[in-house]
Amino acid sequence: MKLFLQPSGPGRSSVICTAAFLFCSLGVAAQTPPAKHPAQLQHTVPVARPKLVVVLVVDQMRADYVDKFRGQWTGGLKRLLEEGAWFHQAAYPYAATETCVGHSTISTGAFPASHGMVANSWWDRQQQKMVTCTGDPAAKNIAYAGGTTKNGDSAVKMQLPAYAEELKYQTGGATRVVTFSLKARAAITLAGHKADAVTWFDDSGALVTSSVYGAMPFVEEFAKKNPVAADYGKTWSLSLPNSRYLYDEKALGAAEIEGWTDTFPRPLHGKNGSAAPDEAFYKQWSTSPFADTYLTKLAENAVDTLGLGKGGSTDYLAVGYSSVDYVGHTFGPHSWEIQDILIRLDKDLGELFAHLDAKIGKGNYVVALSSDHGVAPIPADMARTGVDADVLSLTALKERIEKALQVLNYPKPVIGQIAGNEIYFAEGIYTRLKTDPAAMRAVMDACTSMPGVAAVYSAEELSGGAKSISQTRLAAERGYYPGRSGDLFILQKPYWLTSSHAERDKLHSGTSHGTPYSYDQRVPILLMGNGIQPGEYFAEVTPADIAPTLAALTGVTLATRDGHVLAEALKKPMAK
Repeated sequence: MKLFLQPSGPGRSSVICTAAFLFCSLGVAAQTPPAKHPAQLQHTVPVARPKLVVVLVVDQMRADYVDKFRGQWTGGLKRLLEEGAWFHQAAYPYAATETCVGHSTISTGAFPASHGMVANSWWDRQQQKMVTCTGDPAAKNIAYAGGTTKNGDSAVKMQLPAYAEELKYQTGGATRVVTFSLKARAAITLAGHKADAVTWFDDSGALVTSSVYGAMPFVEEFAKKNPVAADYGKTWSLSLPNSRYLYDEKALGAAEIEGWTDTFPRPLHGKNGSAAPDEAFYKQWSTSPFADTYLTKLAENAVDTLGLGKGGSTDYLAVGYSSVDYVGHTFGPHSWEIQDILIRLDKDLGELFAHLDAKIGKGNYVVALSSDHGVAPIPADMARTGVDADVLSLTALKERIEKALQVLNYPKPVIGQIAGNEIYFAEGIYTRLKTDPAAMRAVMDACTSMPGVAAVYSAEELSGGAKSISQTRLAAERGYYPGRSGDLFILQKPYWLTSSHAERDKLHSGTSHGTPYSYDQRVPILLMGNGIQPGEYFAEVTPADIAPTLAALTGVTLATRDGHVLAEALKKPMAK
């Protein structure tokens, strides 16, 4: 039995939570249970539940950053490694390694084939346009401190409740749920459909929330006292001597940020000649450690103002640190910029944990840190080593498909949209292709003959439920959601990117993610605090295991069974 609800209106959040509860109580019992992970056979519930659950998601933090750069850390990241549980072999088992997908997976404990958040944006066949994963026409965004904003966002497209909202619902509403990020798709998915404070930034630097969640006075006050514009004129300089950094000093992607050169320091002065904060300044700010520091201060303010961790139930605080992603896209993983922003984040997290120690008490809270995805090296950087690395032109791919079908008298346009790795055919075309083997073969040949294409999978292959031999196809299956995913999934070769630009060289100075390759899938999982058994663990796990583990610590039942409890890292109760 599978339950699908699409509630609308002000009460839809509570409906989803109630449906999730009923699903757990009734629907799951009818399913065939999967084989239990060996660690699940142990009873591992700690004696005292945490007063506060803290979820930290460092956008685009590859797992190997921990191994490579840990010697440069002295603060919070170091503390997580020394006092917490470190899972070395954590990876996403699907291909859609993007921000909205990863945050939703961490939040729900499910894969995109279950939670439905298949990408940051996808082609809506009914509306015949691209839609964002959090876009909601029924919602209206609200800017704090006199700022302006537009559109509306919520978690309406997320098909499962988040752990945070289950925690709130199953405690009778006593739990406070608070999330922050630079990105709407991070703050919203970490919170779910119902929360107390969900806050992000728009392109003008304004703090924003949605009418679905409502504005909070403490955020308004903080925004007025601490405008982002106050960071105008600051300079991002290196934290350590030059000799402590790996790789080349000059950054390949510096030209992507207006006003910056190819070496440090990185001034936050906006466009050259600018006398006040402008659009370029806000891009510089979000691509700097100052944005992470701002989010950390905002989180500390929430702890103090709301008294998180001091109520009668377990509270929930999540922060999506987005700046590492912006830095990684621009400068790549082999850069001084990535190393330095992690050094700065390490200090911010050290301050955050010290604040929680003082306000809530060490051992009274639990922290889970992970990432939503990794990142590929910049193709030009890899090409210098002799590796086959380049950019797959989606524009050229579209032209090839259209030309192949034009010969067979198919009407133009053939393609509705190519979004990332997903090809959406124009209305009626794919239905016709499925009954026309020659035309379908022509399409497949057009795709596989394209330089940079490794494989092509049809919607039927990804939704048929057959056991896959290919790991890449299995990864694509776990990211397939009917009605949202494309008609074809195009997989590029390792170290190749995809670009919708006609000129392929436009992406040679930056990089991206979104594949089932290890550099995109592997991320850290670090747990610390109440109920956690410190140590290093080498079992193959996924970020979908975080929510079930937090649920076990707090006595919550989740709707999904995609993830499992990381029981080996939970302390056993003392014998009576």
